[in-house]
This record gives sequence, structure tokens and C-alpha cells, in this order.
Amino acid sequence: SLIGGPVAAQAQQRPPLVLAAASLQESLTAAADAWAKQGHAKPTISFAASSALARQVEAGAPADLFVSADEDWMNELAKNNLIVAATRVTFLGNRLVVAAPAGSTVRIPVRPPAALARVLTAGPLAMADTAVPVGKYGQASLEALGVWAQVAPKVVRAENVRATLALVERGAAPLGIVYATDAKASAKVRIAGVFPERTHPAITYPIARLSASTNPEAEAFRRFLVSRAGKAIFVRYGFSAR
Repeated sequence: SLIGGPVAAQAQQRPPLVLAAASLQESLTAAADAWAKQGHAKPTISFAASSALARQVEAGAPADLFVSADEDWMNELAKNNLIVAATRVTFLGNRLVVAAPAGSTVRIPVRPPAALARVLTAGPLAMADTAVPVGKYGQASLEALGVWAQVAPKVVRAENVRATLALVERGAAPLGIVYATDAKASAKVRIAGVFPERTHPAITYPIARLSASTNPEAEAFRRFLVSRAGKAIFVRYGFSAR
């Protein structure tokens, strides 16, 4: 037991590693800071597209928690027994918007389809890859609104929602489809239009502990995130609590 002692103590001090959807950058960092202020080791967070993170988990990445921007990638891990099913909670929601540079005056008309297509095809339209949740939601919306066929040729793809936002911030694309929270996080863009929620699947964020996790702090941090106090932090950044 003497040999086990110090090793066990070190294991407890190692902060949990969280793999999280790119759209959670500011909010989850703030939640990790709040958790650290309570005397815990500050969690290490790796942000990327949910699809890329899920593939990392499938490849054996040594992480503790996964927060996805859709249910599909969490389902994928569940199917392969890579998450602890009892720890899965859908705790946040978001809205899908069109971001434009802060100085632009463009307004996105949701109907008629011809008017919407005209605005969206005036220049390149930044969208995340279709494997990425925000890219999937965006395409679903444009299909439901009857303009995808016209808009598709104008789409410039980015690897995740933050890369999409960056294209609009830099002026590489006059418009981009992102989450409301991403647009809110940047002083360089404004929301030019909001997609009706009925035009795409509900945007939800599930969290779960990964089956491979051995970190005792991971479950405590997960419980904090889905608690009322945890959700309140995300709501400040524009998410809805579920």
C-alpha cells in the first residue's frame, strides 16, 4: 500500500480532460474557472468539431468527458459502449443564425425562398462541413426553406463552427451559418437572421463520462456542469438550459 499511496494521490490531482464542441469555448472555459475557484484542479479542455472529437474517442484518446453539439455523435459513442450510459445528460440548447460582419446592414429574409436565396448567394456562404453538427443543421434548414439547391454552389466549407465564424470575421465570406452563441462571442460579427427552429433538428448538447475514464474528478465536474449553478454559466453566454 505504500507504493500505491503517492501514485493514487497524484491520480486524484490530475485534472479531468474534457473533449468539447468548438461552440463551447468561452462558456465551458468559464465553467472550468468557476470549478477551479471551488478548490478543484482546473479541467483541461480540448475544443474541436464534435465529429473530430468522437473519432478521437473511438481511436482511444485518454479523455474523461465528452460534450457534443448534437445527439448523433454521442449516439455513435454509446453504440460502441464508449460512454457510461447512466451519465449521459442533454443539458443545453442553442439557436442557428446567419452571421454577417459587424458593419454590414444585410438582413436575412426567411421567406419568400427567392429573396432568401438572393441574399445568401450574393457572395460565398461560410458553413461547417456536413459531418459537423452546425453544418448538418444549416443544410437541413436551407433544404426545409427550399433554397439549398441554389445556395450549395456558393458554400465555402470550414472544419468547425469557429473556423466558419473566422471566415466572416476576416471578410473571406460576407455571411456564415453559426450558432447564436458564436455570433454573441465575437465583436466582429452581428446576427443578420435567425433560422426558424422548425426548419432543423433541435440543437442540443449532451454530456457523458467516457467509459475509459479513471479520473475521480471527472464525475464531480460533470455533475457541476449539469447542475443549476453550472447551467447558469452557459445561459450567460447565450445558451438555453434544458
